[in-house]
Amino acid sequence: MNQIARSLRGNSNAARDIASHLHPYTNFKKHEAEGPMTIVRGRGVYVIDDDGKEYIEGMAGLWSASLGFDNERVAKAAYEQMRQLPFYHSFNHRSHEPAIALAEKLLSMAPVPMSKVFFANSGSEANDTAVKMIWYMNNALDRPLKKKIISRIKGYHGVTVAAASLTGLPNNHRSFDLPIQGILHTSCPHFYRFGQDGETEDQFADRCAQELEELILREGPDTVAAMFCEPVMGAGGVIVPPRGYYKKIQAILRKYDVLLVADEVICGFGRTGNVWGSQTLGLQPDILTCAKALSASFLPISAVMVNERVYQALMTESDKIGVWGHGFTYSGHPVAAAVALEVQKIYDETDLFGHAARLAPHFQAKLRANLDHPLVGEAMGVGLVGALELVVDKTTRTALPAVGALGGRVAKHAQDRGLIARNMGDRIAICPPLIITQAEVDELFARLSGALDDALGGLRAEGLFAS
Repeated sequence: MNQIARSLRGNSNAARDIASHLHPYTNFKKHEAEGPMTIVRGRGVYVIDDDGKEYIEGMAGLWSASLGFDNERVAKAAYEQMRQLPFYHSFNHRSHEPAIALAEKLLSMAPVPMSKVFFANSGSEANDTAVKMIWYMNNALDRPLKKKIISRIKGYHGVTVAAASLTGLPNNHRSFDLPIQGILHTSCPHFYRFGQDGETEDQFADRCAQELEELILREGPDTVAAMFCEPVMGAGGVIVPPRGYYKKIQAILRKYDVLLVADEVICGFGRTGNVWGSQTLGLQPDILTCAKALSASFLPISAVMVNERVYQALMTESDKIGVWGHGFTYSGHPVAAAVALEVQKIYDETDLFGHAARLAPHFQAKLRANLDHPLVGEAMGVGLVGALELVVDKTTRTALPAVGALGGRVAKHAQDRGLIARNMGDRIAICPPLIITQAEVDELFARLSGALDDALGGLRAEGLFAS
């Protein structure tokens, strides 16, 4: 309570937050000491805190606010749907127009032919649903052992029990008793970190595919049901696999009748230069999950698309036992669905995906220009998403002893300069709203470059960077 009392004298919002609010991905003890950044409004690619300071939101919130932080059309669509039908569900053969129209729109956009759409409320729920669909499908096909699911080290698929198990990041497992049984992890396709001396990127991709096949054979092909892949691995560090990687991986999956689930929660809706990351990277999924930019994050909604083979198995089993016993109160919520539909109309009418694709070469050039900086070991990205790997020694590719400490310094300096970026274990990610202009891209990277210089100056002053 002493900390809260001290905060009351300075920032009442911070004090109220500390007294009442548990934050995701937060060190609670540190939060009590430092308090939150409280954002009170937004405009375009900018957000403003309760001290009136303005920031370029370089992460589009959480990889998701593709239209930025104000849009009257979307607000009006929500209000009008609120007045007409503020809530209804889709259980027990019920439906409503916004969910029907949004499902039709998604199927028309799918990167490969898809049959049906199921709605949920978050990427985690969508991926959890996909896991249950895969298990349900294999029971329908009388394959009761074919239930194991593969994801990748450093992959990210959410935080519900099954989705967090799929996630290949240690902090999503530690102290949660995860992963659950039947979830397997294979190689991370990050050549900079995991390529061997003398190995080409193509040879590295071959090795990743070989390790996947060895895992399937070791477990038994009759027990392995599916593999989850983000086209570009987001929260694991914005990792773009080597060219040819997915072609090699998919050949292995087809060989052993293993479904491919494309987690498009971050990559979907223009982020990588195409509508879907699957198109950019060459995936042909059996199941596709999406969220975030589906509604530009104005309201929570996610979706799972399944192909005809998967749907036929779900239909057969639901008829056999009498019901598909899965769903959420807010699956396809009419206001969220109406908002998502309006967002998709805006994307189409403004050619926002085309804008993002045209701006991407400039964005990527500005990103890669930081390779000359003494603290940058790698610059990687595609479309309007990218990351810098931070090191204090480029030869050994090492950062500071405490993982994340170097990235934390840079992210803090960026914030001081009015840029919100994200540190992920000494990889600084940038993923701005798709509406960003070229001038705003230039300003974003100017602030990031300044943050790198600030961090370097501090390290030199502390004797932590001598060269």
